[in-house]
Amino acid sequence: MKEIKEKVRGQSPKIRNPASRLPKELVRSAMLEAKEKSSIMADKIGRETGEESPVEYAGNRIQRVEQRMGRESASAAYRGGKKLAVKTYEKIKAQKQKQREAATPSLGEENTRGNTFTQAGQTMAKKGRTEATRSIKVKPEAEKTIKEAGNRTVKIAPRVVKASPVSSQKVKTQAVLQKKQALKSMKAAREAKRAAMHSVQTAKQSAKATGRGLKAMAEAAAHAVKAAFAALMAGGGAVLVVLILIVGIIGGAAFLGNSQSSEALSAEVLAHTPAIQKYASEFGIPEYVPAIQAIMMQESGGRGTDPMQASECPYNTQYPNTPGAIQDADYSIKVGIQYYADCVREAGCESPQDMDKLKLSWQGYNYGNGYISWALEKFGGYSEANALQFSQEQAAAHGWSGYGDPEYVPHVMRYYSGGGWFAGLFGNGQLVTIAKSQLGNEGGEKFWSWWGFTERQEWCACFVSWCADQAGLIQKEAVPKFSVCTDGVAWFQAKGKWQSGGSVPTPGTIIFFDWDHDGASDHVGIVESCDGTTVHTIEGNSGDAVKQNNYTVNSQSILGYGLVAY
Repeated sequence: MKEIKEKVRGQSPKIRNPASRLPKELVRSAMLEAKEKSSIMADKIGRETGEESPVEYAGNRIQRVEQRMGRESASAAYRGGKKLAVKTYEKIKAQKQKQREAATPSLGEENTRGNTFTQAGQTMAKKGRTEATRSIKVKPEAEKTIKEAGNRTVKIAPRVVKASPVSSQKVKTQAVLQKKQALKSMKAAREAKRAAMHSVQTAKQSAKATGRGLKAMAEAAAHAVKAAFAALMAGGGAVLVVLILIVGIIGGAAFLGNSQSSEALSAEVLAHTPAIQKYASEFGIPEYVPAIQAIMMQESGGRGTDPMQASECPYNTQYPNTPGAIQDADYSIKVGIQYYADCVREAGCESPQDMDKLKLSWQGYNYGNGYISWALEKFGGYSEANALQFSQEQAAAHGWSGYGDPEYVPHVMRYYSGGGWFAGLFGNGQLVTIAKSQLGNEGGEKFWSWWGFTERQEWCACFVSWCADQAGLIQKEAVPKFSVCTDGVAWFQAKGKWQSGGSVPTPGTIIFFDWDHDGASDHVGIVESCDGTTVHTIEGNSGDAVKQNNYTVNSQSILGYGLVAY
């Protein structure tokens, strides 16, 4: 059936609500039946004969239609149609009353009623029939009434046919949320891409030499990956774009990262490592031992009586606050680490891998922690540009030719092997980074209790196993979970992943020692690095603590190495 339409001037026809549709055949049938009854209605106007009036007849017809179409959708049409039908009938009745009053004779003319009255009655009846016919045929009021009733139902019917206002609202809300999420994802992807491009461009512009340029580009790639991960977490339609971006950046950064390596620590710094571990643990930053070693390398190379160049620190109360005044290396280390712990906390550094905040803490150690609050307030953190700006401002304020080292952070970074953003995330660097984070731990309860022991055991193997577990290497079956050194040796030899002593190991290799040279291992650690002549290690249960040590490549105490397939 065609839908009932309402013609609106100046606009295209509007399709009315399906709930108010009335079949055209039923409308036509109602009109024809009304026409056939018109002669009967004309004879009975003004008389109460008990037969159907026009209103009743139309009402009954609409009620029958309502039963066929459904009570909910037709009841509104019935009420509207009935109301308009009543109004039409009232108009006809009023006109008829006026005609009767005009045709009624006066008291003097009462005796002449006879045929005249009869003729007038016939004329009125004829006129009544004509007007009744016109109300249906000539003036399509009935048809108009039905159409208007159908049209008026448009405002009511939508509320009748709605399935559920609650479910409808829920659908709308979900649609809005999905749209917002899609927009948010697209925006996040654009921001990630913009951050990547901006970081790479900045790195290229700021690079002054090839080696330094590679470092800058690696850091730029790291920042771009962080932005990409943020976009990925936003979810939605931009996931594929972000994944492609991440893969590209990681590939480039991995290549750049492999092209750079930290410079080796001096023998003097390594000799001071036990003191560094001691005071780092005392002042609450035991995991920052590598960062402190890098500071010492830049300050003095570990040489002299003030290896941390801490004479000007406020915690120096035993010597003058002038450069190089401290005459006790141990005291210098204590004062310097106490002050650096303040810098770490003020910078908000959460871990040695939090490079942005770590750099801020380093520059604060050189300038004084007043720089940290200044940089955070004005710029939100460290940058080489604001480090230079601060130096220039302080030099001008004091009338000096210079102030501090504006490039202190790049200088310290040369000696920090745990500083690359990717260094602690993938490959052998992950195991070394985890081991470094435990420097300063004493007693080893964390490791032997993790293994399952209820009381203290010799825990060097437990430490290595714990680090491997944290790196996911035990789950990958790349390293065994062992608490006895000989068991570890047997596992690597059985897997064909054994390298004899005297060879040059790679970082992340498991190193086994034989102190009494009887062919059985009695100690184990992790190789941090090797420069071809010296092996640098991180060992648990070395003097009942996690420490860094070093040995010559040809040391007779090195039994061999377990090769880890990363």
